[in-house]
Amino acid sequence: MTQNVPHFHHGADVALLNGEYCDVFSLLGMHLLETPSDAPIKNTNGKQAEAKSVQVRKQLVVRCLLPGALSVEVLNLKDGRKLASLERVNETGLFAGVIGRRVKPFLYKLRVEYPLSVEEIIDPYQFPSLLNQDDVYLFGEGRLEQAYHLLGARWQQNQGVEGVNFSVWAPNAKRVSVVGDFNHWDGTRHVMRQHLANGIWEIFIPHVNEQAHYKFELISEHGERIEKSDPYAKAMQAAPGNASLIPLKKDFHWQDQEWLGYRKSQQWHHQAISTYEVHLASWRRKGDEGELCLNYQELIEQLIPYVKEMGFTHLQLMPISEYPFDGSWGYQPVGLYAPTHRFGDALGLKAFVDACHRAGLAVILDWVAAHFPKDPHGLAQFDGTSLYEHQDPRRGEHPDWDTLIYNYGRGEIQSYLLSNACYWLDEFHFDGLRIDAVSSMLYLDYSREPGQWLPNAQGGRENLEAISFLQSLNQRLYQAFPGIVMIAEESTAWPGVTKRVDESGLGFGFKWNMGWMNDSLRYLGRDPIHRSHHHSELTFSLMYCFSEQFILSLSHDEVVHGKGSLLHKVPGDDWQKFASLRAYFGFMWGHPGKKLMFMGNEFGQRDEWSHERSLDWHLLQYAPHQGLQTWVKDLNHLYLSQPSLYSQDTQADKFQWLDCDNDQSSVFSFVRYGRSTDDHLIFVVNMTPQVHHGFRIGLPLNTVYRELLNSDSEYYGGSGVGSTGVILAEGMPYQNLAYSSEITVPPLGCLVLSPSQLTRDSDANSATRLAIGSAKTGEQDEAL
Repeated sequence: MTQNVPHFHHGADVALLNGEYCDVFSLLGMHLLETPSDAPIKNTNGKQAEAKSVQVRKQLVVRCLLPGALSVEVLNLKDGRKLASLERVNETGLFAGVIGRRVKPFLYKLRVEYPLSVEEIIDPYQFPSLLNQDDVYLFGEGRLEQAYHLLGARWQQNQGVEGVNFSVWAPNAKRVSVVGDFNHWDGTRHVMRQHLANGIWEIFIPHVNEQAHYKFELISEHGERIEKSDPYAKAMQAAPGNASLIPLKKDFHWQDQEWLGYRKSQQWHHQAISTYEVHLASWRRKGDEGELCLNYQELIEQLIPYVKEMGFTHLQLMPISEYPFDGSWGYQPVGLYAPTHRFGDALGLKAFVDACHRAGLAVILDWVAAHFPKDPHGLAQFDGTSLYEHQDPRRGEHPDWDTLIYNYGRGEIQSYLLSNACYWLDEFHFDGLRIDAVSSMLYLDYSREPGQWLPNAQGGRENLEAISFLQSLNQRLYQAFPGIVMIAEESTAWPGVTKRVDESGLGFGFKWNMGWMNDSLRYLGRDPIHRSHHHSELTFSLMYCFSEQFILSLSHDEVVHGKGSLLHKVPGDDWQKFASLRAYFGFMWGHPGKKLMFMGNEFGQRDEWSHERSLDWHLLQYAPHQGLQTWVKDLNHLYLSQPSLYSQDTQADKFQWLDCDNDQSSVFSFVRYGRSTDDHLIFVVNMTPQVHHGFRIGLPLNTVYRELLNSDSEYYGGSGVGSTGVILAEGMPYQNLAYSSEITVPPLGCLVLSPSQLTRDSDANSATRLAIGSAKTGEQDEAL
């Protein structure tokens, strides 16, 4: 039966089925064969005579492997005309045949008869490779910023035919196939073209539906069959299926051009940044039992107005790359390029970011590049070898999290991560990335005992490859996306996290101030009677807070795993808890550095945060919770309106302690200056329930000062103790300042004082009216 099929490779069908035939495109599809039509004649003595003129015969041959097919016909793709019937070579499903007298290749399709159906398919093996060799080169070098246009599943045109081009990097696999809804998950149907030079496998498949499920089936060098999700998938199926999804064709029409232009002109180190950190799955829920997450449209309608009303400037989303396990909160992502299915599709996410921008709200994405989980459908042992991770567990595994560590020294891994960062910033218009667990990237001995780690080439503990990657990442992203912010969660004293790369820094824009967070929360949790013995836990941060571009962060990590909510951390009765928290937040907003607060902290969530349910919004029917929420809102609006609180964050001479040594009273007082001495605010924070009358503080100017904010105002749920709304400067030098005055310091309270710019000769009643009109202290009957 195969005699009329020229040059068929004997046993190739079996090799294909067994995964032992790599160069599948040389066998399947349409090929022009040239064979001699005659042969030379030999003399009777065995010597070759003069050869006759040999004619070369050209024939077009089509071969296909279609297990289970009964018959196959070749049709012209242009007009559907039948051109040939292929012969069944054997029972494995290999068909082959000559296409009449044609010698010029053409586009065709196959009419395939199965026992229960007839299908027409455009043979993928007739199409050439679509790989861009420049991109392939940059990918291997670790410098490709858009590898998602090279690898994954992408809608493309090939010789005028629309389809999906599948590409995957698996250099150590013996065979790679695409399996999915469109081929009955049969690994023999779409074996991919192997590019030996770069380890990429590729195939173009027409007539694939949007949102169709697919995976890659790989055969390792040891013959093991492995099914993997696409590392570059733009969408993924929920667990337990975990398949990748063919992306949607539809583009999103962005309307945030004005915001992007504004962002490009910003110097964020000199701007106000107050960030609201959100876990989208548990901020607020719906359903009879709160079992359903809000979708992106509902988040547009509910979350964005709330964040704007509260006065936050930035919204930070905990990781939204696809993750199978809810309890990981997104920090163990498997689909790094796929927005999670939980809230909608990629178009919904783009609409959400667009709506944030049109509301004047920046959006930061929590990005996980420090590790990845061991899920069998993910990156672990991707092609049967340690491809994305280090082979040696002393370099390749995190003992704390039971996760794997990227091999940052490999160019293809650098391109994978660099391109993913660019993907979120370019395709989704995010305004920056907060990189999780940077410390674990920097140190080879992170959370390891002696003998459990390998030193670098210089014998040190620094992960030189990871350091180089972070430096390159920050440089490239800041250059490609002007106005973004790159933020490091880095918990050690590593020098120069926010210094420029050309100054031997890591090149981040900001770093979370973990030292301040740990010290201040430890202080907050102490009984007020004992706080005098731990005064430095609130003052020590000023010894180093100008060494980096810091963000003061009260993140999700501080209210989980048995740590309790912020309110729960504070000792005492409810009055003391709420008063202490208001005073603490006042200290935080006065402290140099940008701000970050996790959802629920702003209204005094009582229970520890749980990813499985909504925040306790019902608490806002009670006055103490309302008061705390209003206090945070007013702190934000004060912050936005006063450049002295944000424009000089890293200038040590723009911060002045009035008294950092008053440990006996646990009162902290300091001045924040703007660009000029006249532009300043004074903070007085009392962390005990003791009221202090006649408490003298130094004042920079000979003028009238007013209470801008008083956390003990009845408006916020306090006791109403204050300083009559106005303070008159006296010509008595004090605390290294030329003027001073006596004030009343409320219990567990924070006062914010501002020069009213009225002269000493101004009418006191006018000053009082100004204070009442400008501050919440207007409701303090006792003070007036």
